[in-house]
Amino acid sequence: MRRPNFLLFVTDQHRADHLGCYANPMVATPQIDELARQGCTFDEFHVATPICQPNRASLMTGRMPSSHGVQMNGRELSLGETTFVQSLRAAGYKTALVGKSHLQNITSVPAPWPGTHARLPVDCKLPFPGRYGQEVAKSWADDDGFELTLPYYGFEQVALTIGHADEQQGHWRRWLRQQLPQADQLIGPDNAIPTPDFKLTALRQAWRTRVPASHYPTAYIALRTSQMLQDFAVQDQPFFIQCSFPDPHHPFTPPGQYWGQYTPDDVSLPASFGGTHARLPQVQWLHDARARSPDSKPGYGAFACSEREAREGIALNYGSISCVDAAVGQVMLQLRTLGLDDNTVVMFTSDHGELLGDHGLMLKGGLHYRSLTRVPFIWRDTVDQRSTPSARSGALAQTTDIASTVLDRAGLAQANGMQGQSLLPVIGQKQSAVRRHLVIEEEGQRADFGLSTRCRMRTLLTERYRLTLYDQQNFGELFDLQEDPHELRNLWAEPAASTLKNELGTELAYAMLNLADTSPYPSASA
Repeated sequence: MRRPNFLLFVTDQHRADHLGCYANPMVATPQIDELARQGCTFDEFHVATPICQPNRASLMTGRMPSSHGVQMNGRELSLGETTFVQSLRAAGYKTALVGKSHLQNITSVPAPWPGTHARLPVDCKLPFPGRYGQEVAKSWADDDGFELTLPYYGFEQVALTIGHADEQQGHWRRWLRQQLPQADQLIGPDNAIPTPDFKLTALRQAWRTRVPASHYPTAYIALRTSQMLQDFAVQDQPFFIQCSFPDPHHPFTPPGQYWGQYTPDDVSLPASFGGTHARLPQVQWLHDARARSPDSKPGYGAFACSEREAREGIALNYGSISCVDAAVGQVMLQLRTLGLDDNTVVMFTSDHGELLGDHGLMLKGGLHYRSLTRVPFIWRDTVDQRSTPSARSGALAQTTDIASTVLDRAGLAQANGMQGQSLLPVIGQKQSAVRRHLVIEEEGQRADFGLSTRCRMRTLLTERYRLTLYDQQNFGELFDLQEDPHELRNLWAEPAASTLKNELGTELAYAMLNLADTSPYPSASA
């Protein structure tokens, strides 16, 4: 029996309900929806942490951030960690990555220690030997000969993009300069097409790029993935390709026709945008901060937004998603043209979500609302006849499960210390679930929400409830997701919920104990 190929699509900052196959009535995603029609769609798929770099490390290792060590942006995945791609390669798979990686730092600025302007002088853990800093954007910008050391975390071939919007570096920028001699004059907000009616433009959270859609990073990623598929088609080896799009992450710069495909006046706001419900103290702090400084320009953290800003963000986000959808269609057409479709497992997911108007906020950070933790996951396996087309699963699943599921499907063993679960029993409908709860971690870099310490959180998610604890804070969150799906009523301080809160707190403690790192193997007893 031939071993299956694998093609994994990954988007960036893409909440689950911004796809047609996740019941969004407006955003046009026919290509991704077709994958869902042919495969199994997970309705309760959540991240290990709603932060890009650590969750991507969790995808690669099948381990939680507290185990693999990339607990926040600004830390690099140790070259001593075993990735599932390395396991595939060791078993004879050809491996490639196209697009965003973000397993190492993209900036050369170290994350400061909380409350200071520098790191503590001594760290308890020494770095595993190897070359780090390979994804620093400035290194690629300053040196046209700068390259990765391959294989890179198991990837034998890499066509890299670094950053967001139309300002990305890496192989894409070099390719763009070859295609368009005046490329640098098309890039960035200062070169953008004027859009005076857009408020997000003034906040530098959106601009109308002059880079043509045919040369935008999304198009480049589809092109290079298609070329790698062609290369792999003539080789007598199975392959794994990760096709990783940096969109729809902010700043929003959908190219060409995708900028105006959706208009702000036509999109719907989330159910939690307005109303008279009591806000969480962190959320209220963000609204108060925006009221005090309405002209301040947000960076990457969550900020309170106006209705117009939310509508613009949603419309432009939809445009970026439709652009990605067209690219997915291009890659899938190549897969079929090359005769690879009948032996390739195709997956689609994202690294985390986006608030985009939820509770009157945009972007992300320090909150575990479903819009941030719940992402799409589609598994389309036409090779395995046990898979049922148009299947949907409500099983609790997580980013760490992708590595386990791929290795299981390839007939390979997990590495010791991997913490995910294979989803094949659910996909094959032998089981309805692989766990009864999951844990979501977060280690913030900053003291957000006016807190005196950086934001550290742990969440327990069950089929019905979400419990979130904040380190060194006298508040927390408890939501009944069955009765309150939009997370509007926090039960944390309600006397009637005290027993439930205690029970879930105990369950969280046991779940965290279960996630303690088990690698390396314990030594034999004397």
